[in-house]
Amino acid sequence: MPTLIKILTPEGLVDAPYTADSLAEAAQYEPADGVYTVANTFNTYDTLKLDAHFDRLEDSARRANIPLKLDRKAIRYNLRMLIQVANYGSVRFRVTVPRETPDNLILSIEPFTPLSPEFIAQGVRCITAVNSARNAAEAKTTDWMHARKALQAAMPDGIYDTFLLDNEGYLLEGLGANFYAILNDTLHTAASGVLKGISQQIVLEIAPDILAVKMEAVHISDLSRLSEAFLTSSSRGIIPVVEIDGIPIGTGTIGIYTQKLLDAYQAWLEKHLLPL
Repeated sequence: MPTLIKILTPEGLVDAPYTADSLAEAAQYEPADGVYTVANTFNTYDTLKLDAHFDRLEDSARRANIPLKLDRKAIRYNLRMLIQVANYGSVRFRVTVPRETPDNLILSIEPFTPLSPEFIAQGVRCITAVNSARNAAEAKTTDWMHARKALQAAMPDGIYDTFLLDNEGYLLEGLGANFYAILNDTLHTAASGVLKGISQQIVLEIAPDILAVKMEAVHISDLSRLSEAFLTSSSRGIIPVVEIDGIPIGTGTIGIYTQKLLDAYQAWLEKHLLPL
């Protein structure tokens, strides 16, 4: 199914000057100077923490000095209309704000299928990239959509994500996800130098009932000592990480804490879905 792409202008929706078969493909046509957010729907029209996505979009625009006046009601209305027209069921969507035309938002939607329980249960293998920390990572800017392509292309077969390291070797974040590690029964995740994820907000809310939380990144030298690790993103939730740079994490299978967090995350999600 092709991606449905429209430009939301002050006068309403108009066709985009390009077509694409996925959000990833459409990214190449979007301006390298702007800000964006990506989310998905559940049950066709339900969303999770959509206002938090809008809050971060506005914060990213402020950090990037982009004059943005976000009409949340208009975005919601037009996304609903696009979902109805596309007839995809649940969708993954991107809202992009170009610097040159911040009152002309790019709305892109594609069909969304959640990761299977089997995929999540087996966990994923990842690698690290040295001295790869992003500048101004706290803003979700479109230049990163373009810059990360080289890191994505460099991933060997069977590798799911690449974790960015600062110049001291601390694990910060993935290419489009937050990273977490469990060391000595404590959940670690970077407090700075990363994009603060929307799914991360949920994890940091539910985790203290399960284990201690420390807002500090782990070092690459700690890999062999980690008992568990996982990543999160809005459209994927929690994904266990069972290997990094060829080093098994814990037993190389999903850990007890991660499973408890997965269950708590799903329960939180089901209680907090709201209509688009």
